[in-house]
Amino acid sequence: MPDKLTRSAYFLNRVVKSLKFREFFTPSKLSLHRQNTWIRWFLKIYWAIIGLHDAAQLLAYWFIPSYDVTPRHFYFHTVLYPTLLMGAAVVAAEWVHRKAPKYTFLSLFSAGAVISIEIIRLNMDIRIISAILLLPIIASAIFFRLDLTLFTAALQTAAFLIMYDLDSWFRTFLSPFDVIAIPIFLLVSTLVSAIIIISGRELVNDLEQAIEENRTITKRSRKDAQTGLYNHNTFQQLYEEALVQGAQGKIFQLALLDIDNFKQVNDQYGHRTGDLILLGVSRIIRGHMHPRDIASRYGGEEFALLLFRKDIHEAYSLLERIRVQISEKVFEELGGRSVTISIGVTCYTSGLSKENMFEETDALLYKAKRTGKNKVVL
Repeated sequence: MPDKLTRSAYFLNRVVKSLKFREFFTPSKLSLHRQNTWIRWFLKIYWAIIGLHDAAQLLAYWFIPSYDVTPRHFYFHTVLYPTLLMGAAVVAAEWVHRKAPKYTFLSLFSAGAVISIEIIRLNMDIRIISAILLLPIIASAIFFRLDLTLFTAALQTAAFLIMYDLDSWFRTFLSPFDVIAIPIFLLVSTLVSAIIIISGRELVNDLEQAIEENRTITKRSRKDAQTGLYNHNTFQQLYEEALVQGAQGKIFQLALLDIDNFKQVNDQYGHRTGDLILLGVSRIIRGHMHPRDIASRYGGEEFALLLFRKDIHEAYSLLERIRVQISEKVFEELGGRSVTISIGVTCYTSGLSKENMFEETDALLYKAKRTGKNKVVL
């Protein structure tokens, strides 16, 4: 018994959480596209049901000899009027979906109730026809909205009770067992739909969590752990993508940056201090990057940048600002001294290969090194 009570309490807790903080009948923004797709499918299915029902009625009237009803009564009261009523409900639902989407679900499942009740009214002599009341309830689970399922269940139950109370002809086709069984079936289908919704939501949450964890892992694998910039492998991939864009006419520049005399820093102050210098330099570089630019640690104390600027002079100005700010930054770890960087930069030109562009830029970097360091060379 305690286990059963525990499972019941868990289920009720999930139901309450599913209903909490949700605006009734308002589509979730996170799944708006999916909801709109299913709404359109529901409306199409409604029209298909109406068409199939009319076709079944016509075939039965034309080919079943025992169909004892006058042509006028059949075509007007069994086909035309019910079709107009059900069609009007679907048209109203479509209009509400376009003009007042906040009430889309209200109109959608109200139209479903009209269709199901009208089909039951026209086919009372078919013993199991009342089972059609279950279909909108189960179908509502598609939207993973517990409030919609409860609303649809209440709507279908109310429609059945009203029909039973007002239509004496309908009552003649129901046995005492039917009167008890139909509401129970409605309740059971609601519970089954609720379980599907809650289980589906938990599955979606687990999937979203797994995707987020995978995204985090992927992001970490693309970054250099020490500086937070892109790593060497990621730079190579992005460099190739930039070359493809360059071949299509997009302007970009490749810049290689190297911290001057970094080996002396490591030898004199230790690798821990060297790591802090790398971090400080990378932060300055990252602070000057536009979201479309790429900054990476190419290896050791060398950085590689892909700059998407209008021209080489604009890229040069940016790199000069980076160079100056780094040269002016005082590092306490160096006893109040600063470090400098040398930079080579090349603008992509049509036909320039990956290797050639990198070699040209690397040659410019070493030209900056040979000619005094702490400079940008075009």
